[in-house]
Amino acid sequence: MLPSYILSLREGLEAALIIGIVLGALRQMHRRDLNSAIWAGAGSAALLSLLTAILLTRLGLELKDPAEAIFEGITMLLAAGILTWMIFWMNQRASNMKAELESGVQRASQTGKWSLFGLAFIAVLREGVELALFLTAATFTSSAHQTILGALLGLGTAILLGWSFFATTVRLDLRRFFQVTGFLLLLFAAGLVARGVGELVLVGWIPALIEHVWDLGGVVSAESVLGQTLGALFGYSASPSLMQVLAYAVYFGAVLLGLRAAGRRRHPEPVASSPPKVP
Repeated sequence: MLPSYILSLREGLEAALIIGIVLGALRQMHRRDLNSAIWAGAGSAALLSLLTAILLTRLGLELKDPAEAIFEGITMLLAAGILTWMIFWMNQRASNMKAELESGVQRASQTGKWSLFGLAFIAVLREGVELALFLTAATFTSSAHQTILGALLGLGTAILLGWSFFATTVRLDLRRFFQVTGFLLLLFAAGLVARGVGELVLVGWIPALIEHVWDLGGVVSAESVLGQTLGALFGYSASPSLMQVLAYAVYFGAVLLGLRAAGRRRHPEPVASSPPKVP
């Protein structure tokens, strides 16, 4: 339940902030008559995202091995890839998101309701389809009931946070929020990579290298509550193959190095000036 809660909270809050920023910009422009276009675009995107989630889940449930294992493996790897892109994107754009959206609203308001409808539709659809894919992958690591409950709680929390951010004096440190949730999602994405690779090892698409690197079943069983929680959050496996271990370690290390390099490019260290020469 926790992975789906975190995923839904982050994606839902991002969508709520986008809609809130757009509505706030229209209010400042005294164009509240265009609010209906925003809600229509957001609602249409949410409905299409829900249909996407239902179709993906039904497709996964109807498949049988080995097609089911292949579908699960590819879905997990695809979800991990999109999660990675989202972490890098938000790490770079969180501080400028409000200004960019307000500028886009000003341009769209000059061309009519359909432009604003499209702005809200695309913004929410991107978050919704991403969330649909993530929740589909999450159902492979926990029960559908827990996934749905976590998603509903996450979306509810996101709506409350988004409303309080714009309707009251509450101010949320978005950069810190996205940094914390980004790290948690990084752990979750690394787990998805390891589990996705494990599924493809089972069908013979990827070599295991060593079938069982270690066996912690006697310490934390994969069927126990703790084992299932760790598996859903971090991709824990009591007896992983060497390929799974390598996939987790390489992915986690590569993304951390990439984030660090991106941070250095945004905030380069000042070059120390040389002292003036004494004649």
